[in-house]
Amino acid sequence: MGEVRTERLLIRDWTLDDAEEALAIYGAEDVARWLTPEPHVVRDVQAMRSVLYAWVEAQPNLVAPAGRWAIVRREDGLLLGGLSLRLLPPYEEDFELSWQIRPDEWGNGYATEASRAIIRWAFDQGIEELFAVARPDNTRAIAAARRLGMEWVGETTKYYDRLLQVFRIRPSEL
Repeated sequence: MGEVRTERLLIRDWTLDDAEEALAIYGAEDVARWLTPEPHVVRDVQAMRSVLYAWVEAQPNLVAPAGRWAIVRREDGLLLGGLSLRLLPPYEEDFELSWQIRPDEWGNGYATEASRAIIRWAFDQGIEELFAVARPDNTRAIAAARRLGMEWVGETTKYYDRLLQVFRIRPSEL
């Protein structure tokens, strides 16, 4: 993908040098509790570096537009969060968009701004629809999906053997 820029953000590949700042995201209980398929808090910088290593190594082998990217504030270079596009289990037909923002930066519109940019980029790659899934009590994620213009299409246990709210967006809905 290279880099995608928005008015305030830079979306770029992860690097191992991001480990300490990434821990403020994936080490936060308020973020990790919503991750699918299971919540997983990253406990220390070395563990975060291992996670990032796996993401960096996997990235070149993913079928576009799948990937994981860092969200950086252009103004000061602060690592704000992460985005991913990945194929959902069990059939790996549906692309899921997910976002995670460090809790001390919630409410600033970063998830929406970054996600809109990745949605446009994914549609430019020929994807016909993207999904977001959220636990029914994850009101912040559900509100963000709606802000993105995603349509609620129902509830399912299809993807992760847990009840999830499913939202979808297609190019004509941008």
